[in-house]
Amino acid sequence: MILICKHCEKIVSNKVDELEDRSLLNTNKDGEDYIPKGFYTIGDGKTCPERFKDWIIINHKDLLYSKYHSDRTRLNGCCGKDGLDGNNRVCLTNHEIGTEMSDCWQVHLIALDPNLVKWL
Repeated sequence: MILICKHCEKIVSNKVDELEDRSLLNTNKDGEDYIPKGFYTIGDGKTCPERFKDWIIINHKDLLYSKYHSDRTRLNGCCGKDGLDGNNRVCLTNHEIGTEMSDCWQVHLIALDPNLVKWL
């Protein structure tokens, strides 16, 4: 399935399939991908940050046609984006879609807000 922005219906992801085997999630190796490319999972609040419970989690390599938020206060991090200051990713027409976590001290993922994106 492909994800699109709910506001403008622009594509924001590659085709992703549901990850059936949750043992493939990387829950503790900082600086590495949380979920394999080509898959999605729904955040459970246990193996990913609680704030992403019920959000759609994808690999950062599966995110398409998006950019960083224009509000620089949401783009904190030392080696990447820590995702602690609100949604930091927007579609190409500047609608918020979710949060990138890509800093060195955490697993790397894109968490898409189900109130801001939908399945095509």
